[in-house]
Amino acid sequence: MKQKRTTPEERLPRIVVIGGGTGLSVMLRGLKEKPLDITAIVTVADDGGSSGILRSELQMPPPGDIRNVLIALADVEPLLAQMLQYRFNTGAGLAGHSLGNLMLAAMTEISGDFVTGVRELSRVLAVRGRVLPAAGQAIVLHAEMEDGSIVTGESNIPKAGQAIKRVFIEPAEVEPLEEAVEAIREADAILIGPGSLYTSIIPNLLVPKLAEAIVESDAVKMFVCNVMTQPGETDDYSVGDHLDAVHAHIGKHLFDYVIVNNGEIPPQVQERYAEKGAKAVHLDLEEVQSRGYKVIADRLVLFRTYLRHDAARLSHHIYQLVEDWMNRKR
Repeated sequence: MKQKRTTPEERLPRIVVIGGGTGLSVMLRGLKEKPLDITAIVTVADDGGSSGILRSELQMPPPGDIRNVLIALADVEPLLAQMLQYRFNTGAGLAGHSLGNLMLAAMTEISGDFVTGVRELSRVLAVRGRVLPAAGQAIVLHAEMEDGSIVTGESNIPKAGQAIKRVFIEPAEVEPLEEAVEAIREADAILIGPGSLYTSIIPNLLVPKLAEAIVESDAVKMFVCNVMTQPGETDDYSVGDHLDAVHAHIGKHLFDYVIVNNGEIPPQVQERYAEKGAKAVHLDLEEVQSRGYKVIADRLVLFRTYLRHDAARLSHHIYQLVEDWMNRKR
């Protein structure tokens, strides 16, 4: 029996989400509840903690950010998700490792390579969408600081105590996964952020062919700005400063829309963050709009132990933009 071809009107909108870190995972938990075909492209520059040890000892890309994204998109019982995030506290060689990282390491060895290992674990966890590393190999991240010094290693950069002038990757001409490039080319929407600007977001955009594919794409492009500044990375940054940093590294105006929080952060919460050197990212609205960005501002934060994006509210805005874009294209 001949299979019926799916028309653009019948298929789900394709969205590519690019980044790393906790913010990306929180957002994906909301997005997976929407009727979207999701591909997450995740940084492989991490070199700290469990990821750094496995990267060094097993010569594999760091699994931590990939693990978080897999769990965020997985269709599993909460207890299983909790187990995958479980970090061993004791045991020679085990302490500090999360079970999910060890499973990714095992899958890499069983399947023969990291990309296949991620794909197989995605299948086991019934992941909604695809999770792809930005490259099939680990990337070393370097930063040139404002004083001219060079700091090597993603985990060392925020500790340097200097303002960051630029970051760059090694190898500079690293090849992205062909699937990642293809996903960007076929995307209806491309979403970048939230996450650590210089150590989770920009490293993906420094993979040459990924950046080229994003620039050439006619998808709607969105940037989700962080709620709080990050000590040692984005001290005193406004929304415009975040966008300037991306532009300085890519050399192109990348986004159509910027999604930002304009909700009040309780004073006691601000005080807690101020103790660590963080504060709310200032929305310099007129400045951002004057550069051609459309701004979506809403109350997008929740506070539990830490400030997090409100995944449901954020996903609503993202889906609305994607739907509007698709309707215009039809």
